[in-house]
Amino acid sequence: MKEVVRTEAAPAPFQGAPYSQAIKANGFVFVSGQLALEPGHTELMGGDITGQTEQVFKNLRTILEEAGSSLDRLVKTTVFLQSLGDFAGMNEVYARHVGSAPPARSTVEVAKLPSGALVEIEAIALV
Repeated sequence: MKEVVRTEAAPAPFQGAPYSQAIKANGFVFVSGQLALEPGHTELMGGDITGQTEQVFKNLRTILEEAGSSLDRLVKTTVFLQSLGDFAGMNEVYARHVGSAPPARSTVEVAKLPSGALVEIEAIALV
């Protein structure tokens, strides 16, 4: 059985697209890719890679907490970067948020992200 996770404290699905912020199922929470958006805003926050990554982690934390989880329960993340040249800046912020037992991770460079975002991160965590 799956349960939709929804909080007003994190951005709604991008441009009303048909997806959930997260889904809880079988002891896991699957968080959709998060951009550097604040709830109710359509413009990206934090102009550079570090600022955008900070906002992404704020969104991830909020959604995970709504699902009864937390950043320290992450088991897998996928990081999408507009440019691998931003890897070091993203990684510096990422390391501060995932602690001493970081999750498994994939990082890929993509041709384009919504709204010109520099980073998008999706996550899987234990509930």
